[in-house]
Amino acid sequence: MSGSPAVVALARQSLQKHARSFRIAARFLGNEEADDAAICYAFCRDADDRVDEAPSFETARSAITELQAELSGQQAQSPLVGAFCEMAQRRHMPLAVAHTLVETIAADAGPVRIADDAALIQYAYGVAGTVGVMMAYLLGAQSERALASAIDLGIGMQLSNVARDVREDAARNRVYLPMYRLYRLGISPEAVVAGQADPQLLAQVCQDLVEMAEPYYASALDGLRFLPFRGRLAVAMAASLYQAIGQEVVRRGVEAFERRTVLGRVRLGGAMLRGIAMVLHPRVWGALRPHNPQLHSHLADILKPGVLCPTV
Repeated sequence: MSGSPAVVALARQSLQKHARSFRIAARFLGNEEADDAAICYAFCRDADDRVDEAPSFETARSAITELQAELSGQQAQSPLVGAFCEMAQRRHMPLAVAHTLVETIAADAGPVRIADDAALIQYAYGVAGTVGVMMAYLLGAQSERALASAIDLGIGMQLSNVARDVREDAARNRVYLPMYRLYRLGISPEAVVAGQADPQLLAQVCQDLVEMAEPYYASALDGLRFLPFRGRLAVAMAASLYQAIGQEVVRRGVEAFERRTVLGRVRLGGAMLRGIAMVLHPRVWGALRPHNPQLHSHLADILKPGVLCPTV
């Protein structure tokens, strides 16, 4: 079972409303996997909303504390959290990754400044690499090698998000562009928040992040082999769509700060075709490459040695 019909329906509505790329990718999954993916997405969205929609830092922290208590079974669970925990147990998914997600999202309650690339990668793991782990468990890929690529896909996607959402994040007093990259170009985070930063220089930083994401997307290809065929198609589709969004940010340059970057019909169709083609890539069918340890060099204090999915 994937949760009560009412919870699944609400989860699917959340996916339909807020997540274009995930919605497209989920179409390639079987019904039960698609329902579980919707519940997973809705849970992550709920954690985000508890912070984003809170009127104050104190309210956000209280809402996150309640969610952590629900996850731990220390407080009565909402139907959504209950469905998520049931799904996690059924899929043998350790709730530690959900706790890490929630704890990382909690930091968004206040002004956000990211010091350097290491801090950005750590944040990307917390909010998106963890989701990659959840999806890997959901699709039955639980080996450490599979999880390594799942983490990398989440990180790559989040780097694409950061490059895309500079204006929206700044409106919430959040700057995820590493400060050292800004300062070396003469930009302060405060100028980004105030909308006074040179857009040409900001576009250069965003291009750097999109380029930083590329080896993470490449590593994600290695993990497709561990998934069932429909799961491969869904994950490859999501990867291709997010990668294309980052590339579109670079293509648009300063125009990317004028309105949210979305893929038009032609580029969307091209990205979908590339996603389907990914399952035929030599990195999926050829000899498995060792995981590049440099991709996780900033996560040594987060991921225990030899254990890519830490346990509570």
